[in-house]
Amino acid sequence: MYIYNVIVKIDQSRADEWLVWMREKHIPDVMATGFFTENRVCRLVDEGDMEGITFAIQYTCNDLDDFLQYKLTKAPALQKDHSEKFGTDFVAFRTLMEVV
Repeated sequence: MYIYNVIVKIDQSRADEWLVWMREKHIPDVMATGFFTENRVCRLVDEGDMEGITFAIQYTCNDLDDFLQYKLTKAPALQKDHSEKFGTDFVAFRTLMEVV
C-alpha cells in the first residue's frame, strides 16, 4: 500500500476558501480518477507560523502502478486547476510513501 502525501502551505487569508474548495472540488476530483481508495486531510499544528497554514492531504493507493498512472495521466490537469485557482498564495510539495 502507498500513501501519496501532498503538503500545501496556503496563505492565511485564503486558507478557509482553500479548505472548502479542496473538500468540495479537488479531493472528489482526485478520488473520481479511481486510482485511490481513501483520503485524509491533516493540518500541521504549528502556532509559530504567521506566513501561512500547512496541510497534508494523503491519498491511499494499493499499488505503485496505480500511482504512476495517476501521476502520468491525471495529476497534471488537477495540479493546473489548483494553481489557476490559488495562484501564488500557496506552495506545495509531494511525496510518495510505502506502508511497511
